[in-house]
Amino acid sequence: MPGRRRRVLVVTAVDAERDAVAAGLAAAGEAARGAEVVVGGVGPAAAAVGATHALVSARLLHEPHDLVISAGIGGGFAPAAPVGSLAVAETIVAADLGAQTGEGFVPVVELGFGRSEHRPPARLSRALADALGAAYGPVLTVGTVTGTAARAAELAGRHPGAVAEAMEGFGVAEAGAFAGVPVLEIRAVSNAVGPRDRAAWRIGEALTALTAAFGKLPGVLEVEAAHDGT
Repeated sequence: MPGRRRRVLVVTAVDAERDAVAAGLAAAGEAARGAEVVVGGVGPAAAAVGATHALVSARLLHEPHDLVISAGIGGGFAPAAPVGSLAVAETIVAADLGAQTGEGFVPVVELGFGRSEHRPPARLSRALADALGAAYGPVLTVGTVTGTAARAAELAGRHPGAVAEAMEGFGVAEAGAFAGVPVLEIRAVSNAVGPRDRAAWRIGEALTALTAAFGKLPGVLEVEAAHDGT
């Protein structure tokens, strides 16, 4: 993409996440020019629709995006991603898309339908995790937030190395695949994956971490674009 800055679409679930991302990009100044932040809604279906609308609209205006990012707060798997830390997806996994059987859960791909995961660009996602000091591994997309230790253990067992769970990443990744645009996922950890304890959640701390992450993001993208010769 010689001669122009990489155009990035960031999709969040709610306004507070959008505002945190926008604050980080604003702090980055000129380096963040070309970034667009939209609220897609909660859950994978809403996220897919919101991301697709933004991607297609930009293409119709002849201003296509080069990268789409699912971003927001989420749960972290201990000990890899403690509260207040960041997580970057090595893979984006639809963790509860499939069938429950007497032998356990079967992912949709093993049923012969569709896909169960997306892989962000490996070098870029790894470089971003390193720059942010973030945990790096599978980030799980769930339709129902985990609320018990048993469920957390089940997910961790099925997805070794999982660092976080949220509700939108796979939907955004599906939209990116439809549009032919690579995807990343960045999560700031507001709570531990496990028993639901609202008193232990640190949403404000997570949003602050999200702002800091997006203050650094444009610099990482510029370095990687230079490596790619773009």
